[in-house]
Formats: sequence, C-alpha cells, structure tokens
Amino acid sequence: MPRTAKFDRDLVLERAMQTFWNQGYCATSLTNLTETTELNPGSIYAAFKSKQGLFLATLDHYGRRSVEEITHTLSTAETPMTGLRKLFNQLAGTANNTGPGRSCFLVNTVLEVTRHDPQVRESINRYFDIIESKIFHTLEAAQSSGELSNAKNPAAMATFIMTTIWGIRVLLVTGADQVRVDAVIQQLFDLLE
Repeated sequence: MPRTAKFDRDLVLERAMQTFWNQGYCATSLTNLTETTELNPGSIYAAFKSKQGLFLATLDHYGRRSVEEITHTLSTAETPMTGLRKLFNQLAGTANNTGPGRSCFLVNTVLEVTRHDPQVRESINRYFDIIESKIFHTLEAAQSSGELSNAKNPAAMATFIMTTIWGIRVLLVTGADQVRVDAVIQQLFDLLE
C-alpha cells in the first residue's frame, strides 16, 4: 500500500514557487528544492513525479491565485472601467516592490522556458486565456454601461490589454521606474477613451 504524503502541499508549492521564481527553472536544482521545501528527493518525486511536475504544480498554484485576485479586483469595483484601472494600479504598484529581475512568475516563465517545453506553454496559455477572457467580459460590461465606446472591439482590446500587461511585466524585469510604468498605463487608458 503506497504511503500518503504528509506535508502541507500549499506551503511546499509556495516555497518551491519562490525558488523557481527567484532562480529560474533551469538554474533551480533538486538540492535547492529539497532545501526550500524541506522535503527529501523521494518525497518530491512521489508527490510530483519530477522537477518539471513540481514546476507545473507551482505554475498552477500561482495561476489560480492570480486569477482569483484579478477576479476579485474586477468584480468588486463600482464599474467595469474602475475595475480595470484598479487592476492596472495594482500592476503599477509592483514596480516598487519587485526590483529588477523579478516580475510575474508566469511572464518570467514565458521568457525562460515556454519555447522549449510544450507542457509549460500549455499551462501558461491556459491562465493567460482565462485572464484575457475576464478582461474581455469586463470590456463588454463597460460597453453595456456606456463607459466604453461601442466602436471599440472588446476581443481585440482584451488581447491588446494582455499584451500591455506582458510588456509592463517585462519592463519590471529590467528595473523600469514607476514613471515609465505609469506612462504606459496612461497611454492604454487614453486609447480606451
């Protein structure tokens, strides 16, 4: 009878995610993961099958949390456009908190791993698609409420907004200052008017 893993899965995923996020997938060794998760190699392999399996689980952990946070931000705002502004204000706020080299875990992964790993690409795209869909529905609601012109194409704008989010996240990796990030966000909202 196989033994059941006895550890806090969320805590292990959080610790492993931080390790992958700080060092990158390729530079993270099994030794790094055993040190940060406080699991032995056999436990990591029993629970996640491989380093890649653990990495995919950390992407899901981060992706689910990101979707929950974005959903909350968009759904609790007074109006759809207020929700989008709030989302971008939160994004802009990360410019002061991340420092060079640290951005969104999903975007960092896109830059490092996805062109070589179809499973990682599929996982990343799943979360990007969910987020883009939420933005699309927010834009549709903004049109219905009269906040966004009917001349705007919500599907194209949602893709444009996602691309802008990726661009801002890449800027953050380079150490862009708050002024640059704020300027990009203002240009986006100028286009939405």
